[in-house]
Amino acid sequence: MADQHDSEPDPPQPPALPAGLLEPWPVILVIAAAWLVATVLAFTVAGLHEWRPYTIAGLGIGVLGTSIFLWQRQAVRRGARGAQSGLR
Repeated sequence: MADQHDSEPDPPQPPALPAGLLEPWPVILVIAAAWLVATVLAFTVAGLHEWRPYTIAGLGIGVLGTSIFLWQRQAVRRGARGAQSGLR
């Protein structure tokens, strides 16, 4: 015979993050600007010429990642079944 008090209470839920921390655009823009500055330095400062392939790759991966993010975000907005949840 089970006692009615056997069920444990729900664990406490963490508070919601502030809206400013949920917005991805400031992070995307700061990182893109940093890669752009690094790329400009790699092509203008003679001592940094070995950075060139890494900075070009960083810019390319950033463009690819941002494109995937925007594609998923668009899928969420149009209600695609396979879209990730939680993107605004």
